Amino acid sequence: MGQHTSLVIGIDYGSDSVRSLLVDAITGEELAVSVFEYPRWKKKMYCDESKNQFRQHPLDYIEGLEYTVKDILSQQAIIAQNVKAITFDTTGSTPAPVNEKCVPLALLPEFADNPDAMFVLWKDHTAIQEAEDINTLSRTWGGVDFTKYSGGIYSSEWFWAKALHITRKNESVSNSAYSWIEHTDWMTALLTGQDNPAKIKRNRCAAGHKAMWHTEWGGFPSADFLGRLNSNLAKVRLTLNDETLTCDTSQGVINKEWAQRLGLPETTLIGTSALDAHMGAIGGEIKPYHLSKVVGTSTCDMLTVPSEEMQGVFVKGISGQVDGSITPGMEGLEAGQSAFGDIYAWFKDILMWPIDNVLDNFKDIDDKQKAALVKKMSSSIIVKLTEEAEKIPVGVSGVIALDWMNGRRTPDANQNLKGAIAGLTIGTKAPQIFRALVEATAYGSRAIMERFLSEGIRVDEVVALGGVAKKSPFVMQTLADVLNRPIKVAASEQTCALGAAMCAAVVADIYDNIEVAQDVIGKGFDKEYFPNEANSKLYNELYEQYLTFGEFVEEY
Repeated sequence: MGQHTSLVIGIDYGSDSVRSLLVDAITGEELAVSVFEYPRWKKKMYCDESKNQFRQHPLDYIEGLEYTVKDILSQQAIIAQNVKAITFDTTGSTPAPVNEKCVPLALLPEFADNPDAMFVLWKDHTAIQEAEDINTLSRTWGGVDFTKYSGGIYSSEWFWAKALHITRKNESVSNSAYSWIEHTDWMTALLTGQDNPAKIKRNRCAAGHKAMWHTEWGGFPSADFLGRLNSNLAKVRLTLNDETLTCDTSQGVINKEWAQRLGLPETTLIGTSALDAHMGAIGGEIKPYHLSKVVGTSTCDMLTVPSEEMQGVFVKGISGQVDGSITPGMEGLEAGQSAFGDIYAWFKDILMWPIDNVLDNFKDIDDKQKAALVKKMSSSIIVKLTEEAEKIPVGVSGVIALDWMNGRRTPDANQNLKGAIAGLTIGTKAPQIFRALVEATAYGSRAIMERFLSEGIRVDEVVALGGVAKKSPFVMQTLADVLNRPIKVAASEQTCALGAAMCAAVVADIYDNIEVAQDVIGKGFDKEYFPNEANSKLYNELYEQYLTFGEFVEEY
């Protein structure tokens, strides 16, 4: 395998696991992939679902990095010295408090088991009140409205709301936090040995979409503004470098310690990171006006538009518009749903409750049989529900649902909202409810697309990637029918990591820009779903019912 002379690594940190992908940048061949599930997260440590608290320990990230990189380098007769660059992507906004040496507080002995000292995962919604306070201040303080490029509504899922919540809630953590950093930026700082938060050049993607960074006001929101929320936030603001970088740029070379720990050459370049969905859009070969949908536990919907066409245009109710956040030179627009696949998982958990909680009472079944039964049931429920739901004609069941079980991200962020199901009768069966949930997630996607259209942003094509897109033809066909648009599915199983690898190839000067890297390394599309005309007509009527139902629940 010595012919692989120009290798790059894309590392994708998702909600449940990290995966590293080794790519030959010259041929585009995916040589090896390794996946590591976060052990503490898998045990639901430091989380409290009843409070919408979801925290991740930095050790999960470090252990996953070491395991997956070493694993991909050992899978073939790979010459590690030929690795030219690494680029990360992570979920976001997933920030953590750090000390003056850029060490997450959870890595210090005194904070080792303190959830407030850990990374606050994107779907943590403990900061709803803080988001409301940021929105109110933005509109009333008499200065610039820092939410104007964030759809006009700041979300509890984002950087400043989370930092403010922890600052208010936990005095010990707040007083020890010299700064805050996104997971994306911490990974690059860790591998380059950058231990001064004030010198870190944050990535444009996370800074713009999640932390209200913009060139109009010279960077992040002012210390004056943040200080009105909390004086400690003003101090954090002074530690933030206002210069941001796009994902085609280098953050420097790997430091000696990490080169040795990972078995990589000390010449390995570390690229500027980005959020996972944005890297996924790159891996899915996004083009201007192509709606790239990362469909997994949640969704992120990406569009790129030539920057000159966005001058003076503010798209209401989305998750931001940022120059260069996806493809440099293009305006990146982001939207999404706070729950998609998570809704199906929630329904599965509801149905699994008797198995998980009653089976232990049956003394005539031994522990081995119980474990086997639980495993088989858990893996079979969604499959069987899908088989039966597919048999139900559109509109026959009369059941309709809202996809707000984890709040609403877009359009018009409101994490206070709750999901709902209507039209139930004593004759309603589980497959009918499941079909209604699948349709609800599709309606939520349509609401996002229609917001772009109503704001004058055209959608020429729809591309899907991610776990649900690859694994569920039923969900994807329903989505095509509801959108009344063909949907192409990206061929790569690791599209986010592939996008990161493309960026690494540009960082290593193997290619001049991301578009060229996409042409060579891109895997194209392996499936396309076309809308069923009859179903689409029926869904037009049902979508209006969804909107009406949503208005009622939101007012209630």
